Amino acid sequence: MKRALATVLATTLALAPTAARAGQDEAELKAAFIYRFAQLTQWPPPPMREFTYCVAGDAALQEALRAMVQRAGGAIPARLQALGEPQRASQCQLLVLGGSERGQLRRWQEALGDDPVLVVGDSAEAFRNGAVIGLVIEPTGLAFRINQTEARRRGLALSYQMLKLAREVK
Repeated sequence: MKRALATVLATTLALAPTAARAGQDEAELKAAFIYRFAQLTQWPPPPMREFTYCVAGDAALQEALRAMVQRAGGAIPARLQALGEPQRASQCQLLVLGGSERGQLRRWQEALGDDPVLVVGDSAEAFRNGAVIGLVIEPTGLAFRINQTEARRRGLALSYQMLKLAREVK
C-alpha cells in the first residue's frame, strides 16, 4: 500500500507544474499533497482510532482539504478541524499552518511542544521556523521541503519515498 501511495505522490509531484499552469486550483493541489503526506507518515503507538487534520488560517485550503478527506474515506475515520488558537493543536495528527508571521509560528510550536503532530507550513518561512514539511511555490510549480530532524523529534517516521521526492531534506 505504501508503494502505491508513493507512486500517487510522485505522479502528483510530476504533474504539479502542468496542473498549476492549466489553472488547477492551488488550494486543491496543496490539499492533495497534504493528504498524501499523512498517508506516507507513521505515528508512534498506540494505533489511532480517528485521524484529525487541522488547518490554521487559509480558508480555501481548509475547504479543499475537507473535500479531499470526505471523498477519500480510509481505514480509520478522518475529520478536519479549523483552528484559530494554538491551545487545541495537540488534538491534531496533522496541522497545516497558513500564516507565515514568525511570532505566530512560535506560538503554535510552543503549544505543540513535542507532541507527535505532522506540522505542514504553507510557506518557506514556516519551514525555516520549525515545520516538519514546508510547501513552497516555485517557478516550476509546487514543491516541498522536509525537516527530518523535527519529524524525528516529534516521533514521526516519514517514508523514504517522500524523502526522496522532497526538494530539500534537512
